Amino acid sequence: MLTPPLCRAARGLLDWTQTDLAERAAVSRSTIRDYEGRHHDIHRATEAQLRLAFEEGGVKFVEIEGAGTGLCLPDPAG
Repeated sequence: MLTPPLCRAARGLLDWTQTDLAERAAVSRSTIRDYEGRHHDIHRATEAQLRLAFEEGGVKFVEIEGAGTGLCLPDPAG
């Protein structure tokens, strides 16, 4: 599940602005702004688009037992 804090964190890992993510995920910037600001939830399809954009950017979503979902980038050294 992509929460607003995970969305912000994933953007931070990639050094993406809300506009960068909006363009890559084909959603409006206001959707991202409102979601990250917790003004409203997003539809599952929109969540899938955002997550796919992050994954294509290199973010890995990992489930950490007892802690929930975490994020990481692959080691560029291999």
